[in-house]
Amino acid sequence: MGDPIPSSSKTPQDERYARVAAAFGPALERLARASEANPEQRRDLLQEIHIALWRSFARFDDRCSERTWMYRVAHNVAASHARRARQGKLLTLDELEAFADPGQPDPELQVAERHAVARLTTLVQTLAAPDRQIVLLYLEGLEARAIGEICGLSAGAVATKLSRLKTVLVHRINQGGPDDR
Repeated sequence: MGDPIPSSSKTPQDERYARVAAAFGPALERLARASEANPEQRRDLLQEIHIALWRSFARFDDRCSERTWMYRVAHNVAASHARRARQGKLLTLDELEAFADPGQPDPELQVAERHAVARLTTLVQTLAAPDRQIVLLYLEGLEARAIGEICGLSAGAVATKLSRLKTVLVHRINQGGPDDR
């Protein structure tokens, strides 16, 4: 199945969206997975993100990189989704299965890694929206400056928050459950 819009009738908005969606599609999927445990609601969230991203490029003014813009839009949509959704939902066994890496030779190691990823995902989902956003961007490999641009914070504030959030997450993982910050 080909592109639904003939290339001769694509607008700059269409072209920019297509380029960014192709380049950062996997990152958007990871963001949706970390924001929503339910596979059906996750697909809805991902669709909402893509629609908002396409719409947003009509007003994109090149004051930041396309990558920063994409994360800003995606995280705003995910934060809105989280406000509407129930909090504290755990992953089901079927959802945990989605983390499997069939190429990994050691089944015990594979189970341990799936458990660790699921545990981290669950713990990240329990964070307040601004903290969750910072952690997710950090896990995507963004630097403090870029995270600050997306979240409206200084790079120093992001670095401080990341340090504290890492400590909280490590403590929660080691304790086996959430604790008070």
